Amino acid sequence: MPTGVEPITAEEIQSLISIAIPDARVQVRDFTGGGDHYEAVVVSAAFTGKTKVARHRMVYGALQEAMLQRIHALALTTLTPQELGQAEEQASGLVNIQTRKTR
Repeated sequence: MPTGVEPITAEEIQSLISIAIPDARVQVRDFTGGGDHYEAVVVSAAFTGKTKVARHRMVYGALQEAMLQRIHALALTTLTPQELGQAEEQASGLVNIQTRKTR
């Protein structure tokens, strides 16, 4: 990060994405604790019918200025509400399989 540049917070990233994609549900986590490496999960109906690249461009567009100086790395997961539901169902099935006891 350039000298004199204030690190960005997860809350700021979440706010910038929410402003650009108003219906988005956003979770952001600083995965190194250094204030410059983040991962974000963004769920929005606006992603419907869009490629992964187009979805990421939407999110990066919201963070354009921050990406230039305040964010070094951002790992993105972009989902539609339907895809989130499917992922939760699959994860739920895995949990049930792992916790099922045999006699």
